[in-house]
Amino acid sequence: MSSPYPLGLRLAGLRVVVVGGGAVATRRVPALLDAGADVLLVSPELTPALRAHVDAGRLRWEPRRFAPDDLDGAWLVQAAIDDPAAAAVVSDAAAERRIFCVRADDRAAATAWTPAVTRHGPVTVAVLGGGDPRRAMSVRDAVRALLSAGKGVESVGQRSPVDTPGGREPAVGRVALVGAGPGDPELITVKGWRLLTEADVVVADRLVPGLLLDELRAGVELVDASKIPYGPSRAQEEINRILVDRALAGAFVVRLKGGDPYVFGRGGEELLACAAAGVPVTVVPGVTSSIAAPAAAGIPVTHRAVAHEFTVVSGHVPPDSPASLVRWDALAGLRGTLVILMGLKNLAAITETLIAHGRPAQTPAAVVQEGTTGGQRVLRSTLGAVAADVVAAGLRPPAVVVVGDVVGTLDG
Repeated sequence: MSSPYPLGLRLAGLRVVVVGGGAVATRRVPALLDAGADVLLVSPELTPALRAHVDAGRLRWEPRRFAPDDLDGAWLVQAAIDDPAAAAVVSDAAAERRIFCVRADDRAAATAWTPAVTRHGPVTVAVLGGGDPRRAMSVRDAVRALLSAGKGVESVGQRSPVDTPGGREPAVGRVALVGAGPGDPELITVKGWRLLTEADVVVADRLVPGLLLDELRAGVELVDASKIPYGPSRAQEEINRILVDRALAGAFVVRLKGGDPYVFGRGGEELLACAAAGVPVTVVPGVTSSIAAPAAAGIPVTHRAVAHEFTVVSGHVPPDSPASLVRWDALAGLRGTLVILMGLKNLAAITETLIAHGRPAQTPAAVVQEGTTGGQRVLRSTLGAVAADVVAAGLRPPAVVVVGDVVGTLDG
């Protein structure tokens, strides 16, 4: 067999026909949709995943067997069926129309192969293993590991200087607001980790997992946001200024924030500052400690027949403070789970307020310190006793407080 000719297909807006509605089609269709292809799916039956694409209007489905004229106007066809006779009908019709055909049942009879693919931002690596899919996947996985380690791709996210009428000036860079997760460095998202490996500048919060910073590329400027002077408001202004200034100088800046950028993380303020300066921003959600810390302690924030709701609030302001935006009286009347972030300092006042407005003192409560990390500590108590128990146990921030019947649900 002759060697295949590698080629990247730009399928945006072009008709691609997929014949078959089983597991192979379920695997192939998402990449076609991601490429912007106009997908026609021909099959009497579909998997639930493919049906979801149909219901969402992402592709068109003909619920019947294949007919040769289904290929009229097509640029590519994938015969995602394991019946050799039926697949031959598809590939013969494709050959008559000079349309490349991928066959799941017989690679030797196909005119095109689907490679093993890994994606790393704008970089797509496709591997063909000479007809051996397992070999292709092994090589693909090795390449993925190298890309994830930041090797082989230098500053993928960095923009090159451009010529302007006034001379050679750096292009405007960009900013990514990345949620680092609750503490375990492995809980950062794949996209967040990739952008971190591409960064020229990293502005990191105090609660960011240290191991993530240990793996930055050589030469990356690291700004420790927790060491910026002034009060909270002035410090935030300085962080905003750093993000904008570095990006306007042409750098790719990652603002690395504990948890999720928008869950009490001031990510919205940073986005608005960048937008006002004309700096493009990418927001990468993170795993929030409000869910992850209880989960790591064996506490589900919802559970069938126990809690159908959960509410996340900030406890950094005392309930009786004029600056508080939380309706603690209303929260006391809810039956679901209450998750309190940054509330350890004011925990006694918070619990007293909840009890005063009707939440039973016997309601189960728990505190999770440094959830998902090696320093995790868990204290189980009741709403009436938890504040005193925290002091006695010497728990300290960062900690998540959970109030509700879900505490202890999974015990035993």
